[in-house]
Amino acid sequence: MELTVDGRRAFAATGGQAFDAARVQEGRPVFLLVHGAGMDRTVWAAQSRYLAHHGRAVLAVDLPGHGRSEGPPLASIGAIADWLVRLLDAAGVRQAALVGHSMGAIACLAAAARHPERVRALGLCGCAAAMPVHPDLLAAAAADDHAAIDMINAWAHGEASHRGGHPQPGTWLIGGGNRLLERAASGVLSADLQACAGFAEGEALAARVGCPTVVVVGEDDRMTPAKAGRRLAAAIPGASVAAIPDCGHMMMTEKPRETLAALLTLA
Repeated sequence: MELTVDGRRAFAATGGQAFDAARVQEGRPVFLLVHGAGMDRTVWAAQSRYLAHHGRAVLAVDLPGHGRSEGPPLASIGAIADWLVRLLDAAGVRQAALVGHSMGAIACLAAAARHPERVRALGLCGCAAAMPVHPDLLAAAAADDHAAIDMINAWAHGEASHRGGHPQPGTWLIGGGNRLLERAASGVLSADLQACAGFAEGEALAARVGCPTVVVVGEDDRMTPAKAGRRLAAAIPGASVAAIPDCGHMMMTEKPRETLAALLTLA
């Protein structure tokens, strides 16, 4: 589905079902799914298809400069948060459940705090109140060095995913992660990581969230450790935690069924 936001094309996948604005207005719940740094809408393939075929309307978005969306990548988490609300405007959606992963999760957190009337529920996957980035990773991304992709895929996938054992036969998570990040245009990953590194207001934003929230943590996550996710959940009034064992940072692809089950609590 193509939309126009800020005069540029924005693309969102709809899970294999047409996005019907009229049905949305009649009360069909909307899920807006937001990817992490250097990635795109395809990380939500399993969850978006299920949701769209089970009574929800889905917008799995490509952020500006990512996937099929035009424009330069946005420079800050706050800018991404505000852009998400403008995307809802362009789609004719008054209110949605915002679900994000990593960088996308802190953008959804910021959107829920800054625009509470637009967010009915919040799903935060692989998230923490602050998301510092290792200097070596920042430097490699700035230089468009493939080492940045290698570091991310090594750190982002849990131990089990490095050995295989995915429920879908033939799925190679590390190789898929490489291809995903290699598709990003030059400078996109660097801009995204800089935005994450500059984000420090997670706890203050968390205290302002007033909608139902689930924080999804991978017990083997080395990028945003589970304990950091639990601390964030404790700062959000009424938030729950869905912990996934034997899972790293990329829970949507490492443990797609368990991630979906956590998100369905927002329905």
